[in-house]
This record gives sequence, C-alpha cells and structure tokens, in this order.
Amino acid sequence: MSPMEPEGPPSRPPLRRRRTVRLRTMLICLAVVPTVAMAAQVTVTAQRLLTQSEHLRTDVEAGERIGVPLVGLMTRLQAERATTAARWAGTSVPEDDLREKRAATDRAAAALRQVAGGGSGGAQPSGQTDGRLDGVSVRLEQLTAFRKRADAHNGSADQVVDYYTGLIDDIIRAYQYEFSHAADADLAQESRPAVALFSAAEMVAREDTLLALAGPSKELASTGFSGLLDALGTHRYLYDTWIVPYLSPTEQASYDKLTASDAWHTKIRIENAVVSNHQDTASGVKLPADVAGWRAAHDAFAPQLAALNADRSRSVLAHADAKASELETEVYWLVGGSGGALLLVIAVVVLTTRSVLHRLSRLHTRTVAIAEETLPRVVDRLQRGQTVDAEALPTVRGHEDEVGRISDAFARVVAVSVDGHRQLAAERHGFGLFASGIASRTGNLVSRQLSLTEELQDAFGHDEALLAQLMRSDQLTVGMRRQIENLLILAGGEIPDPHTEPMRLADLLREAAAEVEDFRRIERHALDEASVQPHVISQISHLLAELLDNATRFSPPRSKVVVRAELAADGLSIEIEDRGPRVAAAGYEEMNRRLHTAPPYSVLAENAHRLGLFVVGHLADQLQARVTLRRSVYGGTAAVVNLPGELLVPAEREGERLPVPAAEPDRVPEPGPAPDRDPEPGPTPGRDPETPAVLAPVRARALDVRPAVAPEPVRSKAGRAQTGRAQTGRALPARAGDGEGGRPPLPERVPQTHLTRQLRGPRAPEPDAGPDAATPEEEADAWADYEEGTQKVEAELRQDQP
Repeated sequence: MSPMEPEGPPSRPPLRRRRTVRLRTMLICLAVVPTVAMAAQVTVTAQRLLTQSEHLRTDVEAGERIGVPLVGLMTRLQAERATTAARWAGTSVPEDDLREKRAATDRAAAALRQVAGGGSGGAQPSGQTDGRLDGVSVRLEQLTAFRKRADAHNGSADQVVDYYTGLIDDIIRAYQYEFSHAADADLAQESRPAVALFSAAEMVAREDTLLALAGPSKELASTGFSGLLDALGTHRYLYDTWIVPYLSPTEQASYDKLTASDAWHTKIRIENAVVSNHQDTASGVKLPADVAGWRAAHDAFAPQLAALNADRSRSVLAHADAKASELETEVYWLVGGSGGALLLVIAVVVLTTRSVLHRLSRLHTRTVAIAEETLPRVVDRLQRGQTVDAEALPTVRGHEDEVGRISDAFARVVAVSVDGHRQLAAERHGFGLFASGIASRTGNLVSRQLSLTEELQDAFGHDEALLAQLMRSDQLTVGMRRQIENLLILAGGEIPDPHTEPMRLADLLREAAAEVEDFRRIERHALDEASVQPHVISQISHLLAELLDNATRFSPPRSKVVVRAELAADGLSIEIEDRGPRVAAAGYEEMNRRLHTAPPYSVLAENAHRLGLFVVGHLADQLQARVTLRRSVYGGTAAVVNLPGELLVPAEREGERLPVPAAEPDRVPEPGPAPDRDPEPGPTPGRDPETPAVLAPVRARALDVRPAVAPEPVRSKAGRAQTGRAQTGRALPARAGDGEGGRPPLPERVPQTHLTRQLRGPRAPEPDAGPDAATPEEEADAWADYEEGTQKVEAELRQDQP
C-alpha cells in the first residue's frame, strides 16, 4: 500500500538568499572585464597579423627558393621542345646545340628536385605546391624516354610535343598555386599578372614550337594549325586583358619598349600573315613564306619577354616581403599602443574606483558618525527639552552625482527623524506638564490630608488606640505623597527642597526610614559628624526611601534591613542590605541598566510595578550619584549609593551650624542624644499590639505651621525640615486625671523629644524576650507577606527573561 500524499498544495521551497556582491568587487569587475576583452582582442588581432606576416615570409622564401628553379626549368624545357620539334620536322639542327639544351634542362631539373626534396632545410612548400612539384617530378622521370623516342622518331611528333607541353603546364600550375595562396588579398591580386605573363610566354613558346614543327616545308597538320591559332589568340587576350592593365609604371615602360621593337613587330606581322595568308591543303595547312623570319624575331624579343616576366615575379616577392615587414610593424604598434591604452585605462579605472570608494567611505563614516553620535546627542537634547542647533545636522545641498544624492537622501531621513523626535519630545514635555499638574493638585490634597491627620492626632492624642490608627493613616498618606513625588520625578519635574540648613546624616537616614511603611525593621548606622547640603536633602531622602521600601517589601517579614553610611575617598557611601531572595547575575545587570537609563513612557507602562528603580535612576542622575545593586553576603540584595563629595557640607562649616535650641522648661526634657543605630523597640505593657512603639518616624512631614494651599505638586519640604522625624516629636498628652482637672492641654512638639511618654525616661535593661508571644494567626500573616514578596520577585525575574 503506497503512502498517502499530504493534502493541500505543496509547500514552496525556501528562497535562497542572494549573495550580495560588494561595490568594490562590482567596480573592479566593471573595469577588468572590458580591459580583459580589449586585451584579448588585441592579442587575437596581433596573432592574426603575425600569422599573416609569417605566411608572407614563407611565401616569399618559397617563391625565391621554388619559383626561380621552376622558371628556369620552364625556359629550358621550352627551348628543348622547340629544338626537338625542329629536328623532328627535318630542319638542320646541330647535334651539339640539342645536347647543350638537354644538358641545361637536366641541370634545371636537378636543381628543382633538390628544392622539392627539402635539402636546403629552408621553409617547406605548401601542401598544394608540394603536390604539384611531385607531379612535375613524376613527369621529369619520363623525360629520358621521350627524348629517345624523339631521336628514333618513334611515334608521332605531336606526342613528344604534348609531353613537353604537359610538363610545362604542370610547372606553370605549381607556380600559380605558389603565388595564389598569399595571405594578403592585394598581393594575391598583384600575383595574377605574374602568372598571366608566364602563361602568355608559354603561348608564345608554343607558337614558336608549332612553327618549328612546320619545318622547311612550312606545312602543318590541321590539329597543329588549330593549336597555333589557339596559342596566338590566347597570348594576345592575356596581354590585353590580364597583363597590361595591371602593370606598374616601370613594367609598363618595359612592355612598351618590347612591343615597340622591330622583333615584336615582325612577330605581329608573321602572325597576321599566318592567320590571313595560310592555304589549306589535302594533308593540312600551308603556311606563308613570311614565317621564315620568325626564328630571328623570336630570338630577339624572347630575352626581353623573359626579363619582363622575371621583373614581375621579383616585384611580387618584394611587395610580399614589404607587406610582411609592414604587418610586423603594425603588430608592434598595435601591441605598444594597445598596451599603453590598457595602462591608461587601468590607471583611469583605478583612480576612478578609488575616488568612488573614497567618497563612499567618507559617506559611510559621516553616516555612522551621525547615526551613532550626532543623532543620539540630538535626541537626548530633545528629550531633555533643550534646543538643537540646525548646523549640527546634515543639510540637503542638491548634489547632482549619485553619491551626493545618497547623502542628500540621508540628510532628508535625518531631518524627518529629528522632526519626529522633536514632536515626540514636545508631546513628552506636554505630558510631563500634564502629569505635573495632576501631581500638584493631588499633592495639595495629600497635604491637606496630612494637615487633617495632624489635627486629629492633636485632638485625640489621649486615645492610644485611635492615635495608632491615625499614625497608620498618616504613614499611608506619606507613602501616597511619595508615589505622587515619583510621578512628578518621572514626568521630568523636580522635588522642591526648601531646606536652608544642612542636615546631619543620621537625621537624614531617620527621615528616609520614616517614609517606609515597615520602618521598624530598618536598622540604621550613620556618622553624626557628616552633614548634607540643604538643597539636596529631599532628593537624597526620597532616593533612600525608595530603596528602603523596596528592601522591606522583598525580604522576610521579621528580617532586618540594615542601612550604613560611611565617608569614602570621593564622597559618601550608603549601603542598604536586606535578606531577601536570591537574584541571578543577569537580573542584577538588568536592574542596574534600568537604574542608569531614562526609559520612555512605553517602558514605564510595561514596568509599572518597578517604577521605584526608574525613580532612583532619575534621582541619581540629578545628584550625579551612582547606585549599584549586587548580591549581599547574607544572600539578599545590597544597594550601594555613592554620593559625590560636593553634596556634603565641608568640615569647617560643621562648627558654624546653629545649635539646636534647648527645650522649654514646661516641656518634657530630651532623653539624651539619639544613637546612630535605632534598635527596634520592644512591646510596651498595656499597649495594643497594633499601636506603634515609636511614633516619630511615622509622623513624617507634619507641619508645625500649616501653609495655605499652594499650587506646588507636593507637600512643601519646609515642613519636613521643620518637623522631620529627627526633629519633630511631641510628648503624648497625660492620661485622664493627670492634670489639674478639665480637659488636658494639647500636646506640643518639641525638637528631639519625639518619644512617647513611656520611653522618655531612662531606658531600662531589656528583659529576656523568652518564647515568641505571637499568635499563630500573626505568624501566618507574616509568612503570607513573605511569600507574597517572594512571588513578586519571582514574577519579575520571569518577566526579565526573554
């Protein structure tokens, strides 16, 4: 059973990503390809010209080596043929003359055989010429036999004459093939008259042989007379059509001299007489008596005609040699000129490529600088609400070239991006003003709420249970005001700080701890001799309050949160250490990054449960401080705040601070200087467990003088400076019946007297705590709070993971 095909259309194969070719490579290819093509074309052309020149050289050498023996053999054979024909016809021919002509023919044949055999070691003839020479050599092998037949008059005279004529025709064809395969068309055209001259000379030589074959009787057979007329007509046609029109001026002068001679005129006269005055007989044709003068005339013009043929042959060879030299010179100029042109092209291409790449490199450098330096700086200035100088941005200059247009396009992109960031910054600033307005109104309401709570505390301070609830409400209201201040800080505003006097570091830590709901778990260690500048008191207090609140919320309910402050080499170091759950190293990196990065509102909205880190980062940036979160030695988290030394009061100014005014006589005396470390108070007998043991840290920011409602976003810090947790603490009213009758007077707040009545006296030794008196319900609630905090931390860690 075959497997079933999947339903639906087949999935398309993934597209292969095309490999991007670098611009440098493209430019190099654009330059190299035409250069290589040009070099290849020059090479092919030079090779073709060199080959043509080599062929011409070979033809010239072959013409000089083969043409001369062929012409010599042809001349010797023509003379031997005429003598043999005359002797056959009965004309008196000396024996020595015939022997001499045959010897000359043998010498010419031997020279040709030596050339055809390649004994000289020179250039070999071409394939076709070599075949023709072989045919000539084969016919030459029969020369001895036909001589014997001629001597013995064996056979007919036409057979012997035809043998000589056929051998001469082979020689002419070999010569023609030698000159007709020239590589140059002009030379081939020039060689045609040379071949025609030899053919015309052969026709004249045939005419001489046929007239000699007529003998003393001056009679020719009909076939012989027809051959005579053919030779006569052919050589006249060749001279008129293929020779005279193509002669050079020098050759034309030689030809005119030849035709103007008496011998040539006698030749013409005899030929005309043969054509017009011959008589037909029963055995053949009777020639006129004028043919008697042919031999003398032929012997007179034959040398001039041979010289004309030789001059033409040498002229063709000389032109071929000159043409070969010209082709070689052309090759040299072609190679030299092409090489120079190639070098020039390469130089231009290299310079152009370098120029383009240099311009692109400058554009890339400028673009990267704008993208990585200028644009982030501009965006940062816009986000800070500062103006941006237009000269710092790239401008559109209207370039015409391609690189300039790319630069202009990038400038337009940057301009659009900056405009978008400017609009976003304006919207952010507007939203910040809007949020600041809401925070201001809400802050006024919170200030009024705190004032109302203070009035209730003054009115019902004798009821400890109610006072504890009021303190609880006051603490929640203080936390609400801190959240409002967070909104103001994240909106881009600043917390107003009306402090005019420096504050001791111990008081500053106490004030920061008082803003935390679970302040009783905070253990402080501070230096009394260190003080902070007045204009940064509120910011530092808020920063520490956020870190302390975070430490108490994410640590076990009954564990301590320790805050230490020590002077460092370059300022002040404050360390807040809790014993909460472990956090991975990546979690600390992410939290530290958020501490030093101003996030947009979208990030704030996604991390609304972690606004404290962003607030701390904003405040640290304003104070030029550095906050670092790391793992503590107890397994929890340690937050280290490094404040610069400029925020501390110089040592010489410490003595200039005004002393704290002494308490008035009717007020409860101060129990003594507060220690740096505020221990957690023990339970007071007769007090409700929900009633706080220490009231001063809870009643933070209560005003002694209640100002009118102002448009400030948060409660004035002046009240905090005047009635801070380290400075404001009124004695609780006496119980009913302690006074002299009637309603007891309202309690008064005196600096440094913030403890309740039960704690105003000398501190008694703490009894042994013994077993924990907490009920199971309280223990369950405490552990529920701890588990809730642990779950919050785990949820945040899961959100941080990608």
